[in-house]
Amino acid sequence: MTRIHKVMQELKNNNGKAFVPYVMAGDGGLQSLPERITFLEKAGATAIEIGIPFSDPVADGPVIQQAGLRALENGTTLKAVIQTIGEIRPIVHIPLIIMTYMNPILAYGIPKFIEDSFRAGVDGLILPDLPVEEEDIIAGHADKAGIEIIRLVSLTSPLERIHNIANRGKGFLYAVTVNGITGVRQGFNEQLLQHLKKVKNISNLPVLAGFGISTSTHVQEIIQYCDGVIVGSKIIELFNQGDLDGIVELINAVKTVKNSLKDL
Repeated sequence: MTRIHKVMQELKNNNGKAFVPYVMAGDGGLQSLPERITFLEKAGATAIEIGIPFSDPVADGPVIQQAGLRALENGTTLKAVIQTIGEIRPIVHIPLIIMTYMNPILAYGIPKFIEDSFRAGVDGLILPDLPVEEEDIIAGHADKAGIEIIRLVSLTSPLERIHNIANRGKGFLYAVTVNGITGVRQGFNEQLLQHLKKVKNISNLPVLAGFGISTSTHVQEIIQYCDGVIVGSKIIELFNQGDLDGIVELINAVKTVKNSLKDL
């Protein structure tokens, strides 16, 4: 059983919900990554999505783009991030998932990237610019290494495509909650909530919603329609502000929903 499958199964057995924060590796210096990962695990994160800085991030909004630029200015490389993950893996028990784009992986070399990621203890990959039709370029290598590729579905994904992605999925399904890039939003509409219900009905995998979730209210609203949330831009902002209490508050919002559901 993979580490991702294990934590998702444990949450299901306990009527729990997942909270997956995103951190940009190298923002604040790569030496800050182990400290941030251990803080997030201690605060109650289900898994951690680790962003790789990239100069042309097609899915990232301004906050994550700026974090990526700061990390690149700090000299952060994909190889150094994987090495750092390997160094901290022995003391971190939750899944660690790399979020990156295909160009850095192609430059690294797919077999070598998968081999090094496996040895470092990486559990999953999120690759927003890799369509499911083209994923054979890496999926076989990842499957052999036990690294799960997390597939994404969007608001505009046709029904047949959602079925196809869900059937091929591993770990959990990433439901994108906006038509656009990452970033803080004011709220969510009825179309999104109906979309999440539809994806949940189709998928046998846990469905986690991401993009634009930035407040405890967002978490508590969205999580009633899915199995968990992924929060990126707001986590980056709070780390940069040194507001660790704000991060804990966001994570605790998931526990609040769980407790309220238990009381029904």
